[in-house]
Amino acid sequence: AVFVLSSVVQGYKQGQDEAVAGNLISICLNEMDEADPVFKQWLAICLGTLWDKHEEARGRAMRCNAPESLETLLLDQTPEVRAAAVYALGTFINSCSERTEHANTLDQNIATRLLQKILEDGSTLVRKELVVTMQYVVNSFPNNFMALMRAVADEDDGLAAGTRSSLLSSSTSTLGRVSSEDKLSRQVLQQRRSVVGIPQSMTGSVTELNRMGDLGILTTPKRGRKSVIGLAGVGTQLHVASLASLASMACYGPGVTAKFKPFYLKVVGGLMVLERDPDKEVGGMARQVLDTIYNKMVAAERERKGSGVFRSLSQAELHSVSAPGSPAKASFMLGESPPGHNTTLPASFRQGLAGSVGGQHSLTLPSDLASKPAQAWLGRSTVSDISEDGGQETGVKTNFLAWSAKHFSSRLMKLGEDMVDLESEEYWARQWLYDRNEKIKKRATAERKSVEQGSGRLDDQLGVVKIPQPPSVLAYEPYTSSLAVATRDSILLVGNKPGPSPQVTTSWGNGNSRVSQITSLQFCNSHERGLLVAGSDDGCVRVWRGWDESPHLVTGWTLLPEMVPQSLAGSRVSYGLQLAWSQPDQLLVGAGDAKNIRLWDCSAEVRLCDLPIQSDSCVTCLHMDKGVLAASFGDGQIKLFDYRAPPASARIMAFREHKQLVLSLKMQEGGKIVSGCTEGVVKVWDIRRQSSLTTLETNQPAVSLDIHQSAPVFAAWTSTQQISLHSLYEGKVLNQIRYHEGLLGNRLGPVNCLKFHPSLIQLAAASTDSHVSMFGYRRY
Repeated sequence: AVFVLSSVVQGYKQGQDEAVAGNLISICLNEMDEADPVFKQWLAICLGTLWDKHEEARGRAMRCNAPESLETLLLDQTPEVRAAAVYALGTFINSCSERTEHANTLDQNIATRLLQKILEDGSTLVRKELVVTMQYVVNSFPNNFMALMRAVADEDDGLAAGTRSSLLSSSTSTLGRVSSEDKLSRQVLQQRRSVVGIPQSMTGSVTELNRMGDLGILTTPKRGRKSVIGLAGVGTQLHVASLASLASMACYGPGVTAKFKPFYLKVVGGLMVLERDPDKEVGGMARQVLDTIYNKMVAAERERKGSGVFRSLSQAELHSVSAPGSPAKASFMLGESPPGHNTTLPASFRQGLAGSVGGQHSLTLPSDLASKPAQAWLGRSTVSDISEDGGQETGVKTNFLAWSAKHFSSRLMKLGEDMVDLESEEYWARQWLYDRNEKIKKRATAERKSVEQGSGRLDDQLGVVKIPQPPSVLAYEPYTSSLAVATRDSILLVGNKPGPSPQVTTSWGNGNSRVSQITSLQFCNSHERGLLVAGSDDGCVRVWRGWDESPHLVTGWTLLPEMVPQSLAGSRVSYGLQLAWSQPDQLLVGAGDAKNIRLWDCSAEVRLCDLPIQSDSCVTCLHMDKGVLAASFGDGQIKLFDYRAPPASARIMAFREHKQLVLSLKMQEGGKIVSGCTEGVVKVWDIRRQSSLTTLETNQPAVSLDIHQSAPVFAAWTSTQQISLHSLYEGKVLNQIRYHEGLLGNRLGPVNCLKFHPSLIQLAAASTDSHVSMFGYRRY
């Protein structure tokens, strides 16, 4: 019924009038407490279509406190419900035709709370609706946002000119706008402009030359709008621009932050954060809104100059709450492409994927919609202004309503839906995976017993693979021998192609910004069709699927916006973003050089809680097991958290015996924890005791170290330029893998990363000379 009512009032003035007269707003608000998510979703959609561009319905909604009721849905566990609430609040803002002080205050409060609650939402569906809503906010106060964009452009022009002065001769100032990545790069160069010439970190490779061109060193400045996520520090105050500082525009000077109300700063800052979104569609939409503001500002200045009445907007105009001379408001219009919707981890519609992390239910995207071409605004767009004379309006738009209506075109009444078709292809494919997993478990148990008894060792070289860039992160797929290798901004999969040795099967770019790099890889759902989660040191995560054939992005979001990329951290030690995955709870945990450890509920795509670390050092390792989270730090501490408890009392234990940075941390069966630090010291702990059970020493400082998940073995690359494998029982050396052992021996360069297979007795070593060596179990 609510679907029919929303269809009746959508874009139909007479239907809206009848619905308002029939008190439909109060009826929908009274039904908000229902538990069914689809019902709540369509209640919010019905309200949004009812008061869209209808001043009387907006007034009735204000008297019924409808915005407050809808804001309670912003914390709902279902992404569709949150997206519907954002849509309804957006049309509420867009329905005001006469601006008053009360209307301005109400709409500004709604927009501020939306940014506070939704800006870090994990669903791309919700963030797209947020961009559309921020577009309505911008259209409601155009003069104020154009003045703010003018101030931002003035500061950016001055910064860009100062950055290029040591490398290029001064040129005429442009009114160009570049992306926030370009601005960040230029500010990094400004911090280092005392060094004349090319930064020493550049290697001269083609990749670095391209990056230098992007930084504005080898080319003239790019034209386009400028935005910032860079450094803004004075003296020892290092206010590095994380995404969190960009959201409040704290990385700008007083020429911007002191002249405008915080509301306008938050809106523009939120759009700049969304411009840097890991999802390209969300980033393209936010970029289009910012470009529209900038283009309007440039057109207004040209018009004033041409008419001889050029003047700047006064301070009184900036803080005025009276109705500005704005053009016609942009309405919500259905686009050509669906929003890539999914109840767990939403896929981009261009891949036509609708999957789930933990086997949760999802609405499958219709194939006819998935085949639509991508929107033109995925690249840098030139946006036409909104029509002043009531003509066709342009702007960012989604297809959320039409996509949601597809739910009713499918068969809703299903009999025996819990029954499994034992002859279906899906059933046999899943059964094959389960059988494969059992075989791997039995093989892993046999290898582990052989190593414990001394009848086997890990020294059989499985192969050596040459990759284009030095590897930094390794991760084994738990139930195969496939190895994921991450470089600065790309991921490669090393598998067993038909042939004598492993080879690179697929490779793809992760889509990082120029200043960030991949710092962690985590496999999820490996018992079935798995997902690969890549974490970057700017706090963003991206989820990939189909890496064995055609890798495609499932989703991406900002897990920790407070993270500062390692390239901007200066002398501060940072390990970037570290991840841990709990399969039974469907939880993804992220931490780094931030104040909190963040737990993310992947089934609901929302933040579960933040655990305060109470330490000035960065997190170096994370591991989860049976409700307990273990975190190690750069100062040698190890802290245990029970994430089921309230955040303030979640910490249950702290170990402080390590004196140096902890390189590896694993939780093993029986309540044991094994950790190793850069001193080459490995300790075994019992989570019930304050002191360690065993202390093992390699007698050499360790450059890289890893501990096996289940076997009593650890490996270390020491200053003696060799990999030594040790037993956890007595600490004795089981065997050593040397650097270029013999004339025809193992190819092993200086190692910067070691990684054990989670189950099998296999070890991968990544070297600084862009080689990856893999070693396996050998019985003797």
